[in-house]
Amino acid sequence: MKLKRKIAFIGSGRMAEALISGLISAKVVTSKDILAADKESSRLRYLAEKYKIKIETSNCAAAQLAEIIILSIKPQVMREVLNEIRTRIKSEQLVISIAAGITLKTIERYLPQAPVIRAMPNNPAFVGEGLTAICKGHRATERDRKVAEVIFGAVGKVIAVEEKLMDAVTGLSGSGPAFIYAMVESLIEGGVEAGLSETQAKTLAVQTTLGAAKTMAETGKDPAELREMVTSPGGTTIAGLRVLEEGKFKKILRGAVVAATKRAKELSEEYEK
Repeated sequence: MKLKRKIAFIGSGRMAEALISGLISAKVVTSKDILAADKESSRLRYLAEKYKIKIETSNCAAAQLAEIIILSIKPQVMREVLNEIRTRIKSEQLVISIAAGITLKTIERYLPQAPVIRAMPNNPAFVGEGLTAICKGHRATERDRKVAEVIFGAVGKVIAVEEKLMDAVTGLSGSGPAFIYAMVESLIEGGVEAGLSETQAKTLAVQTTLGAAKTMAETGKDPAELREMVTSPGGTTIAGLRVLEEGKFKKILRGAVVAATKRAKELSEEYEK
């Protein structure tokens, strides 16, 4: 689906770049319909040269030149930016925030006239395999939600959730890739300890992780069922699983998600003050 709208990114970090790349590659919009604004002129020049988009050093100017405003800035500067652009945002513009921990209530307090969508994309968006959770503010319509789905669909899958679940989304899909990368690091280390070269171990670990994830996605089978399919009584896999059980592997991963969720909630409360 193509969007016949101009999109302005306020903030030009890595996630903004992932979205810009995805939108252009998926032909959702053309490069001439994308504008990025940032105080880092060198970053803007890089994006302009690589993606042929328009750039602007003024957030206010960018906010006036697009129908969709994507706030791709750090949570710590959100209030400053909202104060800066609040008088430039019109009711017909759609505002989308990807800043972790910043609630719809906070954004709508500064932009009461605008429809607002809150989104939480994750790291695999960089390779078009992201997962973005979205929720809409009280002025946003179903059409606004669908527009957001098209935008984030350019870098992966999209699910709609209630805002009260956004902290859990952050703890699982937002932080989850880091937990998986840590697991793969350990698989590589184990392979090397078992005698493989680091290159061999990395190839095996990465492809095994990718294959396992694809198997779950495409078969729809429960992870426990797939695990049982690989596990034979008295075999190699069960020997390894016993070590994981002794180390309380599943409990540790559950705890990591819960801890990340708790921290996301704490940050939301801090930004609300």
